[in-house]
Order: sequence, then C-alpha cells, then structure tokens
Amino acid sequence: MNTSVLENLELTTEEIIQKGIEKGMSYPDYRALMDGLAAAGKATGPEVSEDMVNYTLLNQRRMKRLDKTLKIDEASADRIKGYTGNKVTWLVLTESWCGDAAQSLPMIHKVAALNDDISLKIILRDENLEIMNRFLTNGAMSIPKLVMVEDASGKILNEWGSRPKTAQQMVVDYKNEHGVLTPEFKEELQVWYNKDKGQSMLNDLLELLALK
Repeated sequence: MNTSVLENLELTTEEIIQKGIEKGMSYPDYRALMDGLAAAGKATGPEVSEDMVNYTLLNQRRMKRLDKTLKIDEASADRIKGYTGNKVTWLVLTESWCGDAAQSLPMIHKVAALNDDISLKIILRDENLEIMNRFLTNGAMSIPKLVMVEDASGKILNEWGSRPKTAQQMVVDYKNEHGVLTPEFKEELQVWYNKDKGQSMLNDLLELLALK
C-alpha cells in the first residue's frame, strides 16, 4: 500500500472531503471537460471502453440540451434564493460515462447557481475512491453521489444519490422482479427522465436544503 493511501486512511471523513472540495471542478470546468472528451473520442476512468466513449458523447449532448431546457418554477426559485442556512458546498462524485449524472448535474448546477451560499464542486469517482468508499449506496459505488458539507465546520450535513427518489424506486422494483437492469428498462428510465424534465431532481434538492 503506497504512502498516500496510508495517509488517507488516517484522515477523518471530513478531512478527506475537504481534500476533495479543494481539488473539485466548477460546473463550467466539468462541462468543458465533457466537451473535450466528446470531441476527442475519450472518457474518464482508468480503463476506457468503446461503450464508455459512446456514453460520454451521448451525455455531453444530453447535458448541453438540459442546460438550455431545464426550468425551475418561480416558487421553487424563491425558496432556493431565500435559503439562509450556513454556507454549504455540494461535492458531487461522477464520471463522464454516467447517464444518471448527465440527467442530474444540470439541475444541481441550476439550483446552486441561485444562491451564493451554495457552492458546487465536482470530482471524478475513480480518482477519489477514498471518498467514494465512504459514501456507498447499498454497498455499491453508485454515482452521481452528492455530499452536502457545511463550509465553516466541515461537517457533513446530508447526502444524495444516485438517482431521484422516483427513478431509484423504479430501479429497485425492476431489479427485485428481474434481477438485472435490461437495455429495455434503461430505455424506459430514459423516457421517464425526459418526461420528468428535472422536476423530481429539483424536489430532492429542496428536501436536501430542508426547503420542503
């Protein structure tokens, strides 16, 4: 085991998270990374497959569209702007090929952008396994994963991931019945995302901020 890994094992979860925040990307920087990967036919991660490259290209197009089309209703926007809790950072773990992240990150960005007390930082899962392994979902390294941190104290206030609640329940129900997620189900999930237009994600974020 190398020295850096040993050092990280000795750090608290809060200290590990702070390291992630310090090296995190802004949303515009992440979008620029996605654009560059798509143009070069590449993807994030230590072992890149053709499928991962194709998903990255699809996600880049999807995020570009969602950045333009997602809307936050006036009442929700007012609640977000009125958030007066302590300043927080949303640290999101993701990878370029993750379809759920491409659906969720544009809305996460739009919400954070409405209030100066909410900062968004993005890091890559496979470059930050010491963080990911402390925020597993049912034992899995599911992404996207959002960790909400109080800036002043470094305290972890809440977490979210890896899908909006309604979508996550769809996945759980399907797995319970069929064992695995089939290509047909993944298409069905994509249809759900398209119809939902980010509103379930918005509701989850309002709950995260205790605004609902």
